[in-house]
Amino acid sequence: MPNKNAQINSLLTEFLEYCEIEKNHSQKTIKNYDHYLRRFLAWAEISQPEQITLDLIRKYRIYINRLQNEKGESLKKITQSYHIIAIRAFLKYLAKRDIETLASEKIELPKIPERTVDFLDESELERLLATPDTSDARGLRDKSILELLFSTGMRISELVSVNCNQIGANKDELTIRGKGDKPRVVFISPAAKKWIALYLEKRHDNCPALFINYPRGQAKKEDPSNPDFRRLTPRSIQRIINKYAKLAGITKKVTPHVLRHSMATDLLSSGADIRSVQAMLGHSNISTTQIYTHVTDKGLKEVHRAFHGKQRRK
Repeated sequence: MPNKNAQINSLLTEFLEYCEIEKNHSQKTIKNYDHYLRRFLAWAEISQPEQITLDLIRKYRIYINRLQNEKGESLKKITQSYHIIAIRAFLKYLAKRDIETLASEKIELPKIPERTVDFLDESELERLLATPDTSDARGLRDKSILELLFSTGMRISELVSVNCNQIGANKDELTIRGKGDKPRVVFISPAAKKWIALYLEKRHDNCPALFINYPRGQAKKEDPSNPDFRRLTPRSIQRIINKYAKLAGITKKVTPHVLRHSMATDLLSSGADIRSVQAMLGHSNISTTQIYTHVTDKGLKEVHRAFHGKQRRK
């Protein structure tokens, strides 16, 4: 028996291929589009693009707003928004191919509460960076990870992809590929350079990765010939950071992204302009960088305190 939804499912497959080849979206973005759109089509039970109407979208928004996971929790507003963004992207693709369907601009995105970011203050940051025991290779590796994350603001996926041949004693910068395989330059602080150099002095293996795992009992050996040495995973990096945050007595949850936020906050509070920070973080849209308004807001407060009512105080 033929699948009654075969046409629209075929168009969905073509849309995902378009995202991969022509739009050069990341695999994560494509996977999310696939998930959100298949959820929509399974609920809608439609076979033709022209069956997508504003009323259908309205009912679907009610559905996902009431949807609960196995813990009885509702979908976050930002997650609901991602569902609608995926539908709009699909409709734009259909319009591009002159396929009759609902105009994407007729669908309004939900208002999302302004994001806030977690970051480490100066005291917390200093405690975290000072925590690793640098007397062996594992400690030098961990110190290098923390320093490089704070210096560059790299995402965890970017950090684990760095190879030894990208780092040199005279290099103050590093070209990496971020979201959408877009290249950008990040800058290595003198402290990060120092600790990476010390760490690499302890490396005599053939693994190309900058940051490798150390099998139990191997970190103190200067010549780790064990073939089990391999590139650290994002999960391993997260465990390392959690470990040192606890040892440093930091009660808030510390992730690689918190160090990325801390780097951006540090730059802005020291006077860097937001466009430069946008470029260093690899944000394609300035609005993403504007989540750091807590820094500029603090600066405005100081300006207000210093100058407001100055004439009245005379």
